[in-house]
Amino acid sequence: MRKDDETNKVKKQARFSLSLKIGICILIISGILSAVAILFSFRAYKEALNKQLTDTAYNLADTVAAMIEPESIDRYLESGKTDDAYWKMRDRIVNIVKMNDISYVVIVKPTEDGFYYVYDTDQTDEAFKLGDFQGYYGGDFVDHKQDFLDGKVIGPIVSNYEFGWLLSALVPIKDENGKMCGYVDMDLSMNEIIGMENDFLIRLSTILIFLIFMMAVIQLVVTRRILVKPINRLASETGDFVGGREQENAIREVIDVPKLDSKDEIGHLYRSIKRMETDIYTYIDDLTAVTAEKERIGAELGVAKHIQASMLPSVFPAFPDRPELDIYATMTPAKEVGGDFYDFFFISDDKLALVIADVSGKGVPAALFMVITKTLIKNVAQTGLNPSAVLEKVNNQLCVGNEAEMFVTVWLGILEISTGKMTCANAGHEFPVVRHGDGDFELIKDRHGFVLAGLEGSKYREYELDLMPGDRLFVYTDGVPEATDAHNELYGTDRMMDVLNYNKDLNSNDLLPAVKADIDKFVGQAPQFDDITMLSIELVPQKEAEMTKLSVKPTLENIDNVTMFVEEKLRDGGIKEKIIAVIDVAVDEIFSNIVHYSGATEATVGVRIWNGLITLRFADNGIHYDPTCKKDPDTDAPAEERNIGGLGIFIVKKTMNSMKYNYLEGFNILTLEKSAEA
Repeated sequence: MRKDDETNKVKKQARFSLSLKIGICILIISGILSAVAILFSFRAYKEALNKQLTDTAYNLADTVAAMIEPESIDRYLESGKTDDAYWKMRDRIVNIVKMNDISYVVIVKPTEDGFYYVYDTDQTDEAFKLGDFQGYYGGDFVDHKQDFLDGKVIGPIVSNYEFGWLLSALVPIKDENGKMCGYVDMDLSMNEIIGMENDFLIRLSTILIFLIFMMAVIQLVVTRRILVKPINRLASETGDFVGGREQENAIREVIDVPKLDSKDEIGHLYRSIKRMETDIYTYIDDLTAVTAEKERIGAELGVAKHIQASMLPSVFPAFPDRPELDIYATMTPAKEVGGDFYDFFFISDDKLALVIADVSGKGVPAALFMVITKTLIKNVAQTGLNPSAVLEKVNNQLCVGNEAEMFVTVWLGILEISTGKMTCANAGHEFPVVRHGDGDFELIKDRHGFVLAGLEGSKYREYELDLMPGDRLFVYTDGVPEATDAHNELYGTDRMMDVLNYNKDLNSNDLLPAVKADIDKFVGQAPQFDDITMLSIELVPQKEAEMTKLSVKPTLENIDNVTMFVEEKLRDGGIKEKIIAVIDVAVDEIFSNIVHYSGATEATVGVRIWNGLITLRFADNGIHYDPTCKKDPDTDAPAEERNIGGLGIFIVKKTMNSMKYNYLEGFNILTLEKSAEA
């Protein structure tokens, strides 16, 4: 189905739906009005007919009651005999019945138990005779028993027994003293009245329904003309406006549609839509321009974010060839780009610089200042200056031309890996956190210097941290303790320390995400106001490599075997040839001394390469002798004045990093250590 067909279908459905709703509303209202009119009209008509019938019944009953001689009733009932006067009276009553279309008339004498009949106008054999007795009928007759005995006017009583619907008018017959002598019971048929009521109801309903239906049709046509069509036209043209801007005039006049720019509510709606149309055109133009600019800025920020992320070390493990270092860092900016940064880099083979910093402000300005600061710190640190000197020099450089008056807090530490000694300096940054061995993390409340770029010529103090294998350092920016939840409560340093200690056995790669997850849980749905940056480093304890050993007889023939054994192990360990040459000299000297002077029968040579250090161990069961105690020869004395011997041991001492001697369980043990890099 084409788009136009779908649009027309929607419009037709909308018009049908609105017309149908209006028509249904009109019909419902008309139906309610019709029902109310019929109800009240029928009720008034029925009450008028019933009143007329009741008045007629009681008037005729009063007439009959006036005709009867009160004393004759008791006389006839006591004697039980009729006479000519009795029958003449009966005939007169029968004539009244016939002349007035009365259904039935009887004259009775009420008692405690029922009625005694005196006159009955029934012309059949079933008529009551003088003196016949009948108990009270159920319902109204029984209910009015006392009224009968008191001689009150009863009724009207409406009943529907075997004679159909009857209205009974009961009038007492009293003597001159007001004593009740009997009752006239006059019954008028209500069947004709009920028929008249039904006919009236049918005619009235038909007329009103027809009139209301015609009014509803007229109202629907008028409503559709003055309301539905204009609204549909407005909706149609509004849809065309939404569908495209090629129409210069979105709302146009159409044949058979009333003028929209009228003075009623439709006209007001029309003018409002015209104003809205103009405003929307203006808004669309502005929004298009703003959106294009926003997309351009967003694209540029995306590039900036990528550039910033690429400037921070992000590949972990950072130094796969240095298993003794476990380093991990994260930076979560509050905006597309941030002012926090971290860095770690080698100054030498044994010195690692660690940096974490927080630039004032957020967004692009902070990111630009961050790039400058990071570059300066790294360049200056790699010249070999100590941390305080690095911060002082960088501070002075940042102060030059700092018209934006930005500043940066920095923590800088330089770790000597072989000794675990870390020299640190703090320029207004957060306190570092250290964990020693299996203990808990502890806050190191170092003394802060002034922020960088804040005051030219600022001086910074240094302090030292001693890290052993198994120790860990954790540094962070203020975005961690100052993270805020929806109630403006700070995350705080105490909560940070708690989560660090709860997860203290995790490695750095898992520890930082655990801290960030706890921050996110605390903050909840509150927005992030500051960059969150963390860095952790652990000196990983290394399992000491096993020493490879060779046991030989201490003979001259085995000197070459020992040398070849040591060379093979060193080459397998990737040791440079110049280092191997130096070690060959030491091996030859030490093993030759064992062969010539120890008197040993057994000798063992061991080699181990571990953690950048070469270890040689010589053990023999010869006489107890400590070569480290031998006095070094005076190399500055003339040759003729020097003592013979000792020069070889002296050369070994000078070429090795260390030489240690032990005597254990009958064995001389000499241990030589040499750096694998120099």
